[in-house]
Amino acid sequence: MPEQSILRFENVTVTFDEIPVLDGISFEMRRGDTCVILGAAGSGKTVLLKTAIGLIKPSAGRVFLFGTDITELDEQELFDLRAKTGVLFQEGALFDSLTIEENVAYPLVNQRAAKRKKREIRELVEESLRFVELAHTLDKFPSELSGGMRRRVGIARAIVTEPPLVLYDSPTAGLDPITANTIVTLIIKERDVKKTTTVLVTQRYQDGHLLANFRYNPRNGQVEPVTGNGHSDTLKTRFLVLRQGRLTFVGDQQQLEASADPYVSKFVKREI
Repeated sequence: MPEQSILRFENVTVTFDEIPVLDGISFEMRRGDTCVILGAAGSGKTVLLKTAIGLIKPSAGRVFLFGTDITELDEQELFDLRAKTGVLFQEGALFDSLTIEENVAYPLVNQRAAKRKKREIRELVEESLRFVELAHTLDKFPSELSGGMRRRVGIARAIVTEPPLVLYDSPTAGLDPITANTIVTLIIKERDVKKTTTVLVTQRYQDGHLLANFRYNPRNGQVEPVTGNGHSDTLKTRFLVLRQGRLTFVGDQQQLEASADPYVSKFVKREI
């Protein structure tokens, strides 16, 4: 029996002032898949994520989210579908005037399908912050945390409703390598513990490499390399490379590294 379709683009084009930002994009993700979207700045990565949850409407083509065609849905109709999707926006995008507890609780408080009591919300927030090892920050404000910590709070907020799909928009941008690896480790942990379908937008090839080759071991709480043949298939990781709004490449890591396309090759070698 085939896995459930989670996200599907069918020949999607998005234009701003008649200039195509996405141009004829088609791909599909099924339950449990991992998708790493690579591309230079301005290639359309963030626009693709916003289109995936209906924040931007396609100029042509169709977008399906959890099997539902969202292309023509209005904001009210999109509300419950978006509630099933966790999003880590660029740089965390926390509310400066809210405490960390209030920031993480925001999706729970505004989830129409599940009305929760204050005690239950508090427990879920605490659990989510423990997951990213920030349980001690409940009463703090974003300005009191480092950039890496704010990004981890953003992950806690994205996963607090236990969504089946999580979208990460450049979660390691501007972070030092050690902190960036910590963030990707948390993304791997979330993917493997909760069995989420994961979309990671990044300019860092090493982020995708970690997602494709490491998995979380619940027995020792560590992220470990996957050994043996076919590990890329086991982890269901695909790479998409965007260039000026068009898909230049779709495939697994081995195919990506073997690509003769000059743009893809430069990107894999981290020269962009």
